[in-house]
Amino acid sequence: MTGSGNHRPRKRFGQHFLNDRAVIAQIVAAVAPLRSEAMVEIGPGLAALTVPLLECLDHLHVIEIDRDLVQRLRVTHPADRLTVHEGDALDFDLACLPAPIRVVGNLPYNISTPILFHLLQQAERIVDMHFMLQREVVERMAAAPGSRQYGRLSVMVQHRCEVQCLFGVPPQAFTPPPAVDSAIVRLRPRAVADLGAVDLARLAAVVSAAFSHRRKTLRNALNGIVDAAALQAIGIDPTKRPESLGYEDWRRIALIAPQSASSQPA
Repeated sequence: MTGSGNHRPRKRFGQHFLNDRAVIAQIVAAVAPLRSEAMVEIGPGLAALTVPLLECLDHLHVIEIDRDLVQRLRVTHPADRLTVHEGDALDFDLACLPAPIRVVGNLPYNISTPILFHLLQQAERIVDMHFMLQREVVERMAAAPGSRQYGRLSVMVQHRCEVQCLFGVPPQAFTPPPAVDSAIVRLRPRAVADLGAVDLARLAAVVSAAFSHRRKTLRNALNGIVDAAALQAIGIDPTKRPESLGYEDWRRIALIAPQSASSQPA
């Protein structure tokens, strides 16, 4: 279903309904669902993406917070094809769904980053994720070291996933049109064996501390967490700035950071 019908988009839920059939087809082609796969869609809204996904799948799970849309989805789709989970994606535990599972969705732009971090904590259950996000957020997620967009989000997402920006989506593809350009991103979680023995909370704390002072050198940005001699001992130049290090470098720093680092505000 495209368009908004008689449903008034709710600003508090960040609702922008995708209505461009060509974009919808492009997303489904990128996801390329197989009939027997387990899949969950976050924020199905008016089912613009839900319907074509169901044409390719035996069953689909969806997570929707808007009660009116939950009722609409349950009335228009049989329960043996579509399971509707009413609630906030920020609180949803993927452990209640079959694993491994694929995740798709048009995420509310105002809470997209918290949802991403929530899902990354459950990444061992996920095959891949395809999301519609604000284009600026996608560019930050996929940014390379040394670029203006590279920062905390880049490191934390790239630590856990391979990131690929697939294509852009203009505001006119939505009702109502958002004030920003959008993009589709593909995230493929890395195998746990490839992550190393890195404590995620410690990594987050180290990266957050460094990028809150990104104009400083590592020696100064990480003062009180990891000293210059320790950085040199693992082959990292303490006079470099945070944006020059790749996610592998940050993993190495997190491994030598003290346990107390993870208790610092991230």
